[in-house]
Amino acid sequence: MTEDVEPNDGEPQTPDTAEAATDTAEAATDTAEAATETAEAATDTAGPLGETNPEDAVDDGEVVDELPDDLDLGNFVGPVTFPNNNRRRIPALIYLLLGAGAVAVSVIYNGEAAVNGGLAAGGVLLVAFGLYGLAAGRRLAVDDQEAFATAGSVVGFPVGHASAQQVWRGWLSTPTWRILIFSNENPPKNRGIVLVDGVSGEVVEWFAEENPDQWDDEAA
Repeated sequence: MTEDVEPNDGEPQTPDTAEAATDTAEAATDTAEAATETAEAATDTAGPLGETNPEDAVDDGEVVDELPDDLDLGNFVGPVTFPNNNRRRIPALIYLLLGAGAVAVSVIYNGEAAVNGGLAAGGVLLVAFGLYGLAAGRRLAVDDQEAFATAGSVVGFPVGHASAQQVWRGWLSTPTWRILIFSNENPPKNRGIVLVDGVSGEVVEWFAEENPDQWDDEAA
């Protein structure tokens, strides 16, 4: 891009003015050439549309993202340990302390502008919820292996594959094992489900039947 230098009030240009105009034109030319070279370099780096420059490719071995140790099954050794149900008493105690503190503050500073009935009501609710958490946070006395043995003794067929899930039952949130169990044939001919009380170890209820799923012998 060049710049036109107009004469001053019809007077002829001096040599200094002409040289300045020439320098300005050369500077504009250099700027345009530099912009062109930058665009060409960007095009060479990016490559054609939809292609990746091999020099910019990342080797899979250089990827360092990894799972935390407690989620990496490759490093896992040993049986799975279910968290005990009595951990629910930890937040229950926190609710009790917060609720008792709110009630105490509302009683001590009763009548002041910063304290009203809502603080006391909230404290009572926290205390009630904390008490419920203490009652529902009973210790899980029966582990999954004992629940598997109990379930296998009531279904009436040799046990093959089985899986356990810890659930909660009733208003007091009693910890309960839900056992899904199959017979040991391949494919299994029978299946059943057993609920085992996680506190007492007693069978709450169970059901077993012939496996309704059918497999083609040739496909098996």
